[in-house]
Parts: sequence; C-alpha cells; structure tokens
Amino acid sequence: MTKLCVNVDHIATIRQARGGDEPDPVFAAAIAETAGARGIVIHIRGDRRHIQDRDLEILRRTIKTHMNVEMSATEEMISIAERIGPDQVTLVPERPGEVTTEGGLDAAGMAGELKAATARFQKAGINVSLFIDPDPKQIEAAKEIGADMIEINTDAYSLARTEEDYLRTLAAIADAAENAAGLGMRVAAGHGLNYRNVSEIAAIEEIEELNIGHNIIARAAFVGLEMAVSDMIALID
Repeated sequence: MTKLCVNVDHIATIRQARGGDEPDPVFAAAIAETAGARGIVIHIRGDRRHIQDRDLEILRRTIKTHMNVEMSATEEMISIAERIGPDQVTLVPERPGEVTTEGGLDAAGMAGELKAATARFQKAGINVSLFIDPDPKQIEAAKEIGADMIEINTDAYSLARTEEDYLRTLAAIADAAENAAGLGMRVAAGHGLNYRNVSEIAAIEEIEELNIGHNIIARAAFVGLEMAVSDMIALID
C-alpha cells in the first residue's frame, strides 16, 4: 500500500514570516503522525528560509515514524545529516532565490559528486533517495550512484492542463517507476500533488511513498491539519 509522508516546511514558512515561535513544525509533525502519516519530510535549505537547525534537532528526537530530510549535496548539508542521523535524506537541486524546487536533480551530470555523498550517507546508516525527473537517463544514473530510492518529480503531471499532457506525463511516471523498481531501487513520488490528482499516482504499483506538503497545509488552513492529512490518506488508499 502506498504510504503518505507529510512535508511540514510550509508550517515553518508561516512562522518565519513573523519571525516568532508559532506555528511550530514540530507540533505539526506530531499532528500529521497522529492522523496517520507514515513519515515526515522537511527540507533544510542553505538559506534557512523555513526549516531551522533547531527544528531538525527536535524532530529527530520526536518523530515516531520515518524522518526524511531533503537537502542539497553540499559539505554543510552532508555534515548536518551525519550529525543528526535521519532515516533518509533526499538529495534535491537547490538554487538561491527559487520559490520552490524547480526540477529534478541532474544525477547523470553530477554522478561523481553524488556518488561520493551517497557513500558518506550510507556509511552513517542513512538511506539515500534522489529527486529526479522521470527520465531513463536519470534513473540509470541513480542506480550507478548507488541510491536506495528515487523520488519521481511529478511537477509536469501536476501542471498538465490538457488530456494529452495528462496522459503523457502519467505514462512517463509509470514507466519511470517500473524502470527504477526493475533496477532494484525503491520508488517515491512528489511535487505539486493535490487532492484532485493524487489517486492516479497512488495507483501505480511500484510507487510506495508519496511526499506531499503544500496542498495539505493549504487545506489545513480551512479544515485543520488532522483532517487534511486524513482526507489525503483516504484518497491514496
């Protein structure tokens, strides 16, 4: 069964807008787990625009399910992960000033750098996932790098506005998931998924995990976080 992992970055974004202490992403993670989330995702960025080092440290002690930390493959971030010891890191591209992650990681073009980082994480007992586009070249590179898992970027699917684009992007994700699973890697998916489009992705057999944040937090503003998480789980199931 596909499991839901909830990204609580946007709770931290609201907090940072006022520079205070609330709302606390640590509290949000606890609510999400109580509602049935099978993991918590956070992205610690170089600019610390939302998640802070304090959040990372407390969440490591309080998360009861699975802790997945998104980060770039910089020396600063690798060292943080080695010190904190999350269950998993997901390596993502990161550009200063971007509103959100703008595409998949170029695993093929960064193979040497990513292979070295992956070896360090795995030596520390941390599983490694690569956030990549549904491109056969990138999937083959992820296997060569030694990643335990890939997370398929679903942004193009989420932005599809015609039936043709919808079917094309959905097929590309399904093919990528089958390809990666055939190479022995576990498969997750995420980016832009919402209550209207998640069921078709959850139905892809090889995808075992969906990482969703923004749309859940947006819905939570109206119905509360516990219900927002529960509603998403119901659609995935």
